Amino acid sequence: MSDTTVEWQVVRRRKGAARRVKSIQESSNCCQEQLDIGKTVKRIRETISELRGEEFWQGWKEQLLVARSAALSKSSVNRQNAEVSTQQSEEGSVSLRLECVCYGLGSFSSCISARYQLAMLLLLLEAGQTSLKDCYVYDPVFSSGERDVLRELGLTVLTENEEGKRPTMKPTLFYLMHCGKALYNNLLWRNWRKESLPLLIIIGNSFYSIRDRMIERELQRDYSYISQAVEVCEERPLSCPPRLLDVFSDTAVITFTPSSLNKLPQSTWAEPPEPQYQHCHDLEIILRETQRKGGMDRD
Repeated sequence: MSDTTVEWQVVRRRKGAARRVKSIQESSNCCQEQLDIGKTVKRIRETISELRGEEFWQGWKEQLLVARSAALSKSSVNRQNAEVSTQQSEEGSVSLRLECVCYGLGSFSSCISARYQLAMLLLLLEAGQTSLKDCYVYDPVFSSGERDVLRELGLTVLTENEEGKRPTMKPTLFYLMHCGKALYNNLLWRNWRKESLPLLIIIGNSFYSIRDRMIERELQRDYSYISQAVEVCEERPLSCPPRLLDVFSDTAVITFTPSSLNKLPQSTWAEPPEPQYQHCHDLEIILRETQRKGGMDRD
C-alpha cells in the first residue's frame, strides 16, 4: 500500500502542551539512501491530490488569498520604494507576483510529515499564482537526492544557510512549518522596518502560542523581535483535521499592517541589534558556523 494513504493516529495533546518543533537530530537521522527521483515526485503529487480533496485546504487557500491581496495592494501603492516582481499582461497592465521562501522543511523523502508539508507548500504556490522558480527552499538536512527532487518539481534550491536572515523588498510568503523560534526571530530582525514588515506573509508557528508557552522575561530577552511582533501582528489560525495534527497543528497566517506598527515606540526602529542568543542552549536551528564545523569534522 502506498504510504500516501497511511492511517494517521489522532493526536490528543493536553491543554498547553508544547507543539512539536522539528528535531534537527531526527531530521538528520532520516534515511539518506539514493533516491528514485521519479518515484519520490510521484508520491509528492499523490499527496497534493489527497490534500486538495480535504475540506480544511479551502480554509488555508482563502486565508492565503486574503493575505496575498493585502500585501500586493500595499506593494502596489508603495512600489516606488519597493522592488516588486511584475509580469506584463497582454492588455498592458502590470500584475504583481508573490515570491516565496521555505526554510526547515525537513527530510521529505523519508519523513511523512515533511512530505505533507511540501505538498501543502506546492498547493499554496498554485493558489497564490506564485511561479515555482520564485519559491526558494533551504534546509541543511536535505540530501543531494532531495535537492534534485525539489529542482525537478521546479523549485529553486538555495545553497547558503541564511539562518532566516533574508531581507525582503517585495511581497513574500515565508513558509516555516514547525521551525525553531530563532528562525522567526532572525527573519523579523532582518526586516525590522516599517516599510518591510508589511511585505511579509508568514505561514508557520503561532506567535500567540509561542508567547503563551514562554516565560515573558525569557521571551523578551532571547527572542525580542517575536516578543514585540506578537503585540502588533495580525494572526489568523489555520485549521487541520485530527489525523494531521502532527503535520499542521498550531499553524497560523501572520501579517503586519502599517497602522499596527505605528503602535510601537519610534525608538523600536532605531538600529535594531542582531540577535545573539547567549542564553539559549537549544536554538532548534542549524547555524552556519555549526554546519561548517560539521563539514570539516566529516572531512
